[in-house]
This record gives sequence, C-alpha cells and structure tokens, in this order.
Amino acid sequence: MASKAAAVEVDAGGRAVRVSSPDRVIFPASELGPDVTKLEVVEYYVAVADGIVRALRDRPTSLERWPKGVLPGMRLTARDATHGRGPQGDAFYQKRLMRGMPEWARSARVHFPSGRIADELCPDHVAVVAWAAHMGTITFHPWPTRADDNDRPDELRIDLDPYGSTSFVDAVRVAGAAKDLLDELGLVGFPKTSGKNGVHVYLRIEPRWTFTDVRHAAIGFARELERRADGVTTAWWKEERGDNVFVDFNQNSRDRTIASAYSLRPKEGGPVSTPVTWDELADLTDPREFTLRTVPARLASIGDPMAAIDDVQQSLEPMLDLWRSDVERGLPDMPYPPEYPKMPGEPPRVQPSKKVADHWDEDGKRVQS
Repeated sequence: MASKAAAVEVDAGGRAVRVSSPDRVIFPASELGPDVTKLEVVEYYVAVADGIVRALRDRPTSLERWPKGVLPGMRLTARDATHGRGPQGDAFYQKRLMRGMPEWARSARVHFPSGRIADELCPDHVAVVAWAAHMGTITFHPWPTRADDNDRPDELRIDLDPYGSTSFVDAVRVAGAAKDLLDELGLVGFPKTSGKNGVHVYLRIEPRWTFTDVRHAAIGFARELERRADGVTTAWWKEERGDNVFVDFNQNSRDRTIASAYSLRPKEGGPVSTPVTWDELADLTDPREFTLRTVPARLASIGDPMAAIDDVQQSLEPMLDLWRSDVERGLPDMPYPPEYPKMPGEPPRVQPSKKVADHWDEDGKRVQS
C-alpha cells in the first residue's frame, strides 16, 4: 500500500530537499534491525555527506533505483531507463537524466561502447545525492573518470569477488596479498567492503591513460596476483572459476561501474560499501556490521579512511609493465563484457564448454558455422 504520510523537507548541506512518502519501507525488518524508511535512507546520505560526495564528486554516475523498496520477490533489471521511466520490473539502472532534476544539479556527457551517448547525473553536492535517494536510488555507480575528461580514467579498481564456496574471509585474505603486491610496485591502494561479500581496492592514477590501458593494467595485476596467491582466479567464464576469488578486471572497462564508497546495497539491513584501513580489513570477518544505522557514527568518530585518496596521483606504468611482460610471454588479451563489440586483440568470446575447436583458427576467427 502506498505511503500516506505527508512530504517532508530535509536540510542537505544547506539546500532543502523534498522527500515524498517518507514512511515508505525501503528495507523491511530483518534480524539485522527494524524497517528502514525512505526518509531514513535520505537522512543516511546526508549524514555521510563528506564520504559520499568525495566518492562521487564530478563523476558521471549511474543510479541503481529501487523506487518500491528492496522488498521480498523484487528484482533488478539490467536494462537502462530513459528520462525516469523505468522498464518493466521493480528496480533498474538509470543511465540518463531523470525528469524533474533540480536546476542546481549538474550533468556530464558519456560515450558508451556501443557508440551511443548520454547525459548522466554528476553529483557535486550532498543535496544532489539526497534528491537521487528521494527518487528511489539505493546505490550510486560512478564512472572512474571526471566530467572534464570522460575518456581518461583517474581511478583503477580492483574488484575481489568470492566465487563458489569462497566467502568474504577469502576476499580479505586475497586483499592482503594484493596489498603486498601494490607495496612491491610502489603503489597505494584504498580498500573498502563491497557491501556484499567482496572487497574493492581503489587506486587513484594520473588521468593520462585510456580505458584500454587501464583495463590491461588491471589484467596484468590480476594475473600476477593469481600466480602469487592461492585461491585466486582471473577466469572470465564462470564455469572455469571454481572455488576461488575472482579478480574482475573488466570492471575497468568503459561503462562498467562499481558501487561507490558509502553507497547502500540492496540487501537486508541496508548494508554499506564501507572504506576501511588495511589493518581494519585484516581483522574484519563480517561486513554486515556496516549498515546505514552504524556507518554515520563511524564516519563522525574516525573520519573517512579514503580521505587522502585525492591527494595521490600515481603512475600506471608499474601495472602496465606486468601486462607487457605477459604479452611477451605469449599471454593473450581477455574477453570483454558481453555488451561490447568485438575488440582488437580479444580472444573468441565463446563459453569454453560450447566452443568447437575446429570452428576457430589460431587468430580466434570463426572458420565454420
């Protein structure tokens, strides 16, 4: 049943943001706590203004919208929405500007792999974040670029995703190995929980390399990590991953995004993708302790562990050297995401169990249908 409560106004960094249906349940009660309302979601984002704005500032941002709430049986559709009209389904990704966007909100133009273009929300103030939350946004997915140059990422993202029987504890262990490798390369990474079972590590880099370069650097790093640490895989095809932590190098491809720091995730209890120190991460066993009800006090008490991320601009060359060494050893590129056109140097984008060897030549070109 639709909420009957009157709209309220929330002070978001000195700007008034109207919140309609403030008592609508977004996260239903669970063992992790009571109902979370739409107003509480907006108030959460206002409370973590310092962290969320740092994570999103000047970045084109896709919005993961759950306007009906994260309720049992609801599903997320991968299809993009246009001008605020969602596709059939309960939740969707908003990759284009919504109607009714406040005049003080900024946008940035992006180019998709298909060649299409779009104008996306580009947050630079907590009021923009609060307004998007009022519109049903649970999770913010920023590009690794800034609005003034959406072809040159300033961020490389290491996504450690437990697969099979592995868990968050395994992701933490692999993150420790990743830190050792980063230290050896002379690079600084900033870790955070994914808000689910994974771990993300962000590296701020100089914005002078292309998306292709950054993806290749991520592949080089991932392969070296796979060689050094047990229980790590770079296998793109799920059937080949086994019980390992997958290093998702393709999260560095154009238009592939990760939930930002301080974003809520659509799971029970309102979990948060939370920045942590390396020492904290090493001792962390249950990321569910970070929720919209605990993270604001944490941020107010200890500050943002990612506060210094914008003070660091690093060279991608140490990671690119790993990629170049693999190329010299004869290792090929890896498959791109399925929505991509065929890319130069890419191996056959065919699930291994469905591939008939006689139908492909040594260059990966199909020779028989």
